[in-house]
Amino acid sequence: MIDNRPTMKTGYPMTDYHQPTKRYCQTLELVDDKDSIEKYKSLHSAQNHWKEIRDGIRAVGILEMEIYILGTHLFMIVEVPVDFDWDEAMEKLASLPRQKEWENTVEVFQACRPGSTSSQKWQMMERIFYLYE
Repeated sequence: MIDNRPTMKTGYPMTDYHQPTKRYCQTLELVDDKDSIEKYKSLHSAQNHWKEIRDGIRAVGILEMEIYILGTHLFMIVEVPVDFDWDEAMEKLASLPRQKEWENTVEVFQACRPGSTSSQKWQMMERIFYLYE
């Protein structure tokens, strides 16, 4: 039987949203503890993620959100419509049901000060290269 699931080596498929999009890239550090990292990964799995959090992310206009990990380093890609207002959406997201509970749940795994907001934890990254025209 052939396994057609995407992997690190075969790549991950991208969704075509049939509209112009833009992306934001952010990074965050996790606590350097193998068991803690495995628990953090488990919280984000298809089996254990909180549906309300996923629904809230979509409700504020985010088309796709992906998180990648290497050691203690997380890298998040957020794809949105071109007219998306980041600050407005994050303010709305923070006010949605269970969002604060989620932040409190995951912050114990993150290398940041307790009570930090999502925008204080996740740092925007600067793009320094692309395939120039």
